[in-house]
Amino acid sequence: LPTIATGTRGTFHFDLLVSLRRGGVHSGHWGGLAADPAVILAHALASICDRHGRILVPGWLPKAGIPAATKSVLEGCPVGGSGQSAAIDPDWGEPGLTDAEKIFAWTSFIVLAMTSGTPAHPVNAVAPDARAHCQLRYTVDADPATFEADLRRHLDAAGFPEVRIERAGIRMPASRTDPAHPWVRFAADSIARSLDRRVQIIPNAAGGLPGDVFVDHLDVPLVWVPHSYNGCQQHGPDEHILASSLREAITAFAGLWWDLGAGNTPSAPSIDARCLVPAIHGAGLG
Repeated sequence: LPTIATGTRGTFHFDLLVSLRRGGVHSGHWGGLAADPAVILAHALASICDRHGRILVPGWLPKAGIPAATKSVLEGCPVGGSGQSAAIDPDWGEPGLTDAEKIFAWTSFIVLAMTSGTPAHPVNAVAPDARAHCQLRYTVDADPATFEADLRRHLDAAGFPEVRIERAGIRMPASRTDPAHPWVRFAADSIARSLDRRVQIIPNAAGGLPGDVFVDHLDVPLVWVPHSYNGCQQHGPDEHILASSLREAITAFAGLWWDLGAGNTPSAPSIDARCLVPAIHGAGLG
């Protein structure tokens, strides 16, 4: 199903560090006496996100839930890939949400990497420290300005004052143009005519792109036009694009340029045509 996105989720990164001593101590002589940073960090992570991926830090979630307009445009929105893409785990994430709402309208928490000791070459020692690099994917309906403070309060209340938060900050801000904006409808109608297929409008893509540059800094509406598919193995060594998807994408965007030149646009093309941004790299998202 052809899609267009009117923004992207933002990315917020941080490290969690438990550092208890300058070096490791013998696991035989000290096991059971010396606190294990890896165990403490694992429990801290479990306090942040439950067994089924539900976020337990309220300040990280959309402040007023999912807006009605967002829920409406996502109704019936298909989710999933093809080829070697991952399978959807139906019990993962926020209960009560559809798959589309989970990735396009809600916050997700991911542990991108974690380590304690040297897993490839373990030794008989209680490690001195443990670290996890974590990420939040969030929509414009959540407030990233409070994310670090929300986490600090949560960890302290849960009994983890020794867990430090380091390198916390936004890597890419969230963005969104109203899915009902005239330029969004113009793009969707144009692509639908060119492809003779229904076009799914997504209020913001699940991945990240610098959409805030257009929405917040240039003050223009934004329409991302993806040129690939969810199973493209994005960011991997075998990232690829299907010839069939590429032909369809070229047809869609050629039609957009034609319709821009033909007129009948919502406002002056010389100003607002900047909003039509082709996302050509893989699925176009970080």
